[in-house]
Amino acid sequence: QVQLVESGGGLVQAGGSLRLSCAASGRTISTYGMGWFRQAPGKEREFAATISWSGGDTFYASSVKGRFTISRDNAKNTVYLQMNSLKPEDTAVYYCAVEGRPFYFSDSRRDYDYWGQGTQVTVSS
Repeated sequence: QVQLVESGGGLVQAGGSLRLSCAASGRTISTYGMGWFRQAPGKEREFAATISWSGGDTFYASSVKGRFTISRDNAKNTVYLQMNSLKPEDTAVYYCAVEGRPFYFSDSRRDYDYWGQGTQVTVSS
């Protein structure tokens, strides 16, 4: 079992930045890909970013590419999402998740076994 706790969300003006953190406990995540997803009101949960177990590979949704950066610190069992140039359409609850298979990373929700409770990000115009 893995417990994930996100933090760092909040209210920010358009053009601003936030850094989300996702701390894992219960098991090491160092051999698992990690992902960030988001869900806006009335919409399905969508992929935002993913990172390989080593941190050497990343992949982003086109809507956030160039503005968001995913990173990880395996020594701290923590994953981060740096969000710059935020837009009102980035408003959502952001969730981190652990890949179900070691040494894989994916942009599909179905491939992730454990999820955090989410952190709210609100971008005002």
